[in-house]
Amino acid sequence: MDSWSAIAVPTVPGSGRPLRLYDTASDGVRPTAPNGAARMYVCGITPYDATHLGHAATYLTFDLVNRLWRDAGHPVAYVQNVTDVDDPLLERAQRDGTDWVVLAMAQTALFREDMEMLRVLPPDHFVGAVEAIPEIAESVEKLLADGAAYTLTDGTGDVYFDVTRAPRFGSESRYDRATMLRYFGERGGDPGRVGKRNELDPLLWRGARDNEPHWPSQLGDGRPGWHIECAAIALRYLGGPAIDVQGGGSDLRFPHHEMSAAHAEVLTGQWPFARHYVHAGMIGLDGEKMSKSKGNLVFVSRLRGDGVDPMAIRLGLISDHYRTDRSWTADTLQQAERRLARWRTAVARDAGAPAGPVIERLRERLSDDLDTPAALAALDRWADESLTAAGDDPAAPAAVATAVDALLGIRLTG
Repeated sequence: MDSWSAIAVPTVPGSGRPLRLYDTASDGVRPTAPNGAARMYVCGITPYDATHLGHAATYLTFDLVNRLWRDAGHPVAYVQNVTDVDDPLLERAQRDGTDWVVLAMAQTALFREDMEMLRVLPPDHFVGAVEAIPEIAESVEKLLADGAAYTLTDGTGDVYFDVTRAPRFGSESRYDRATMLRYFGERGGDPGRVGKRNELDPLLWRGARDNEPHWPSQLGDGRPGWHIECAAIALRYLGGPAIDVQGGGSDLRFPHHEMSAAHAEVLTGQWPFARHYVHAGMIGLDGEKMSKSKGNLVFVSRLRGDGVDPMAIRLGLISDHYRTDRSWTADTLQQAERRLARWRTAVARDAGAPAGPVIERLRERLSDDLDTPAALAALDRWADESLTAAGDDPAAPAAVATAVDALLGIRLTG
C-alpha cells in the first residue's frame, strides 16, 4: 500500500536532545534510547470513516516523536498499518450499501490526503491487513504449532490465542482482570464466547463465513484477527523485540496493545515487544466524548473544506499535552488561528528577538515527554518580544520559522 508524499524536514542548527517519553508499562517518563535507527510502530485506521480529530491528534503525537528523534540525529524506521478488513468496516459497508473494498480504498485515500495536508511525516511502510495476510497466517500457524493457540471445536475454524502462554500478559496495561474483561467486551473482544479456554483469549483467525471476505491458508479459509495483524506486520518490517515505541490512542492500551505485544513476545520468545508503550489522549467535542455512536465526530477533511488552515488544526490539536483527554471547541480553533497569525506576522519581520534561546527552549520542552504547551508558550513570548520590543536580530525570524517547521511541523512561511 502506498504511503503519502514525504516532505523535507529542515535542519535546525545546534544539537537535538535525547527524547524522554511516558511509558504505560512502567508508569513513568523514561529516556528513549534507540540503538541505531529508532523503530516505531503506530496502529493505523480502520477505514470506515476518514480522519476525525481523534485520529489526527494521535498521528500528530507520533509525528512529533519522529521529528524529535530526527533532530537528535537518529534515523527513524516507522511502520503504520491499515486494518482494511474487519467487522466495523464490513458493517459500515453493509449499512451504506457499498462494497467494503471500495469503502476502504476511498477512506484510506482521504486519510492519506489529510495526513499530507497536516504535514505528518509518512511511514516508511504503510501496510494494509489484506496485503499482509500471508505473514499473519504464518504467525498464527506458528502459534498453533507451539501450543500457544488452539482451534475451537465448534466447526467454525476460529483460532484463538491462549493468554496463559504469555508469561508477562498484563504487564503492558497493568490492569486487573476485572478491568481487562470490561474493556475486552467493550472494545471488540468476545469474553463470553463458548469453547474458549479463557475469557480473555483473543481471536487470531476467523474461519470463513457466508457473505464475508476470506482468504485461503493452511489454517483453512478465513481472515485475520485484529491484534495478530499488528504483531505480524511490526515483526515483518521492524524485526524482533524490542522496538522503541508502540504507539496509538489510549483506547488501544487494552486489549489491542496488550494482545499484540503478547503475540509478538510469544512468537519471538523475547520480552518486551516495545521499550515504550505510548498512548495519546482522547479528543472530545464541546465537553463530550467524540465518537461515531454520538454522531459528533469532527473530520479533518470537513474542516479543510470549510477553509480552515491545516496548520491551525495542527496547532489546535497540540495546544494541550498529548496524554491529556481534551475537548475540541470553536474557541480551540479560534485561539489556534490567532496564535498562528501572530507567529506568521513575527517571522515575516525583517528582524526579531534572538532565536537561540527560544529554539533551545523548544528542544528542552519537547524532548521532555512532548511538552507542547510549554513549547508553544515559549514561541508566544518570542513573538511578543519580536512584535512589541522591535527585536534587532535579522537572522532570527528565519531561524525560528525553520525550528517551528522542523520540530512542530508547522509551516509559517511560503
